[in-house]
Amino acid sequence: MSRRLAVGVFSPSVLIRVARRTGRLDEHDLMIDEIPVLSSPAQFRSLLDGDLDAVLTSPDNVVAYRFVPDNPLGVTADVTIVSAIDRGLGLALYSRPGITAADQLRGATVGVDVPTSGFAFAMYALAESMGLSRDDYHLVTLGSTPKRLDALLAGRCDATMLNAGNELSAEEAGCVPLARVADVCAPYLGTVLSVLGSESLETARRLAAALRATADDICSGNADEVTLDEVIAALGLRRQLAARYVARLKDPQEGLVADGRVDLPSLTTVVDLRRRYLPSVVNGIDILAGALDPGSGLVAALEPHDT
Repeated sequence: MSRRLAVGVFSPSVLIRVARRTGRLDEHDLMIDEIPVLSSPAQFRSLLDGDLDAVLTSPDNVVAYRFVPDNPLGVTADVTIVSAIDRGLGLALYSRPGITAADQLRGATVGVDVPTSGFAFAMYALAESMGLSRDDYHLVTLGSTPKRLDALLAGRCDATMLNAGNELSAEEAGCVPLARVADVCAPYLGTVLSVLGSESLETARRLAAALRATADDICSGNADEVTLDEVIAALGLRRQLAARYVARLKDPQEGLVADGRVDLPSLTTVVDLRRRYLPSVVNGIDILAGALDPGSGLVAALEPHDT
């Protein structure tokens, strides 16, 4: 009997949709409902409340809601990473048309999901690489990536972090990438599959297996037409832009993690960015000092057949 999972996503998941089209979900007796979320706090509120069974999210969010008491919800929980999904999918700091250089961001308004989230930390690093401190620009909280794209195109912010096809729409509208995560923060992990507690873990592992098989199909070129169709349908991109997105999915530096493994160097980058820009110290102790230890619970243990 098929198990239905509600999965919270910021942007439509091409990977899930290709898995559905190619029968990979059926192979694991799964039915997936993609539930759009407006922000990372809203996503994890829904996960903790039981409205979502799993989330596709930044690994930094899992770090925050597992270890950091003063996260935006003010509560920690037994959230864990089940599988790696992608390495950022083109994640970069984009400026609105007319802004083409870092100096033009001095005094500018920069949009973020929330100022204490993983993409924001990456943005701070990109800005620093261009010679900008956090005092050189103004932050505004705008929520999920599609909402930030809308704000950028409408002129409600001067720059923001974009990826997952949103950056291609931005480029078509004349926006410019000022700095890329792949150039400044590599190796990087952009998206992971995460669950709360053990109740949904076995089913999430089935989903992870289906998505790994799908990622392999995509990266090996065995699902090009299906993937192109799903990109056009899910993201509303013209065929030429959709083809660029498919190529990005296959990119080993920015694309899908075909084997689903959460490699330590990439996870270290994510944790170190948080420790750098928002140190979490309680009674003089860095509460993230042991986050990367194998027994911390941040990453679920692999099933025997995955070893």
